[in-house]
Amino acid sequence: MKIVVIGGAGLIGSKVVTKLREHGHEAVVADLTTGVDTLTGAGLAEAMTGTQVVIDLSNSPSFEPDAVMKFFTTSTGNLLAAESEAGVGHHLALSIVGTERMTGSGYFDAKNAQEELIEKSGVPFSLVHSTQFYEFVPGIADGATVDGKVHLAPVLFQPIAGEDVAEAVARTAVGGPLMGRIEIAGPEQYRMDEFFRQALAAWADSREVVTDPGARYFGGALTDRSLVPDEGARLGTIGYHDWLVGAVAR
Repeated sequence: MKIVVIGGAGLIGSKVVTKLREHGHEAVVADLTTGVDTLTGAGLAEAMTGTQVVIDLSNSPSFEPDAVMKFFTTSTGNLLAAESEAGVGHHLALSIVGTERMTGSGYFDAKNAQEELIEKSGVPFSLVHSTQFYEFVPGIADGATVDGKVHLAPVLFQPIAGEDVAEAVARTAVGGPLMGRIEIAGPEQYRMDEFFRQALAAWADSREVVTDPGARYFGGALTDRSLVPDEGARLGTIGYHDWLVGAVAR
């Protein structure tokens, strides 16, 4: 099966490509380095030739509200148009648990707009909603730091290893289109502030974590369950401590 992976050289994309190839599929990396530009449409028609599945793992280089909205709507629109023209039978997009529950975040608004385009496109689709990746936890701490202290809300938090995300994406891509979504998350649930206290201690990071019920997440207001999946989510197998031990070893 020929599967085009938009963003196939990225954190999740590279893992997905490896998994697909290990199972005998023709996984094609599609990004600027291979002559494919989803924002301009350059190279898309050629990439779609003979393609059965497209996996969209692209991400905006800017989180500024107007820029991120333009990126996801333009990129996704061009991609879906090329898929429709080529008769691609399955479009899979990686999205975020809680997109429909988050308010006040330009990034989440843009992901919602992306999903609406996909759902109305006529191209058979699957949406994989994932919780936050372990790999991005340090960046979240940095973004939440004010005057040297990390301000985080005491809401539920259930991050997941990138390896588990890639496994779920690859499995879903080679199955039939869901015409809907699945949710994936890590095997362990925490309170966000407590998780980061433990994580910073494990990194030997001396920053204080402040429990701040009003703290925002990528600009969005949080409720207790904004960032965790509903019942029935597919859970990964790699716990944060085990992942961290492996990451340090590498």
